[in-house]
Amino acid sequence: MGHPRFSFPESVVPSPHLVRHTIGYGSLAIIGKVTVPRLGRLPVVGSPSWAEVSLDALRQNFRAVRQHVGENVAICAVVKADAYGHGAAACAGALESEGASWFGVTGTEEAMALRRAGIKARLLLMTGIWKGEEDEVVASNLTPTVWEPWHIEALERAAARRQIVLPIHLKLDTGMTRLGASKEALPGLCRSLAASQHLRLEGVSTHFATVRDLEKARKQEALFHEGLAILEFNHLRPALIHMANSAALVSRPGTWKTMVRPGIVLYGYSLTAGRAVQAEDIAALPLQPVLSWKTRVIALKDVAAGEAIGYGGTFVTQQQSRIAILPVGYADGFHRLLSNRGRVIVRGEYAPVVGCVSMDLTTVDVTYIPGIEPGDEVALIGESNGKSVDAHEHARLCETIPYEILCSISKRVPRVYIGS
Repeated sequence: MGHPRFSFPESVVPSPHLVRHTIGYGSLAIIGKVTVPRLGRLPVVGSPSWAEVSLDALRQNFRAVRQHVGENVAICAVVKADAYGHGAAACAGALESEGASWFGVTGTEEAMALRRAGIKARLLLMTGIWKGEEDEVVASNLTPTVWEPWHIEALERAAARRQIVLPIHLKLDTGMTRLGASKEALPGLCRSLAASQHLRLEGVSTHFATVRDLEKARKQEALFHEGLAILEFNHLRPALIHMANSAALVSRPGTWKTMVRPGIVLYGYSLTAGRAVQAEDIAALPLQPVLSWKTRVIALKDVAAGEAIGYGGTFVTQQQSRIAILPVGYADGFHRLLSNRGRVIVRGEYAPVVGCVSMDLTTVDVTYIPGIEPGDEVALIGESNGKSVDAHEHARLCETIPYEILCSISKRVPRVYIGS
């Protein structure tokens, strides 16, 4: 099946020269000044559910991080997983125009998508490379993370073929127990790096398993410093030293070193207090959620008391009720765990989800909200009339984390980019 047909209603007016091509299935990129569609109007034909991504909010969050860490700390803006579901090409383009000089991606495939989109900044491959990718990495000016001897050997050969010196970053495993070199393997890697004529150790990193557990976080810091000492002993002095993710960025300034890797904080979500991290230890950055997820009421049903709603009849009306049907379901990323637990905002009021969230449809109770009509705008994630539902709320109800909520919004939900 081809791409759905898109058109702009009268209330959506992008700058004529700033309308881009579609990105993936059902993703419409609008770069420019956009007026949010009013009630009763769809932003795109055939797409009654859409996500609005504020590039202005994204830029503001980047500026907040920059002010927080200072000019002497480099920022590697993490845009992996399609920028946490926000759209990597558009987000990286906006951040690059704001001055971002580094982006963190999962691997070569994500990096090449950004290169094809015109991103010129440095791209850090945070999970290394696959065998056979080394020539493309060198040719496209990508910066690989290494921790295995074969990484060094393959990249050395590829860089030698092009007669260049390739900057690389070394990853140390300090307690995540996933990727990275162990303390025992580090001396051998140092010898290999010292012998390489076409590789330059530009950076060294590690990744926190947790910053909430202070004892474990401090242990990781100590192991990282031991690794840095081994590098120094072997006359390796990388300029970029980085271990701080979003959580460490807002709560542990001693971990910033010479580079930080903000991820979800760029999209408007910060560490929440709890367990070993108290609210007073978390920097209150002026963050704005970047993504709002919206849909429309497609039908209304007046239901008598005692009627079961949806698959399995998990909700039974206790009184005469008015039920609104929304064209969104778990195939769009609206989790099934929100069944009989979640809520949305319609006409400035909360409406509870009733019955099971199905693949394509969700039912909400609007009995006490007057004037509801088909076509009314509904906020799934966002704000209206002083009320809000955010990814933290969805995560709590679904027993997961905001990262998964944002990344789960599927490709059939168009992303509409708003901002200058």
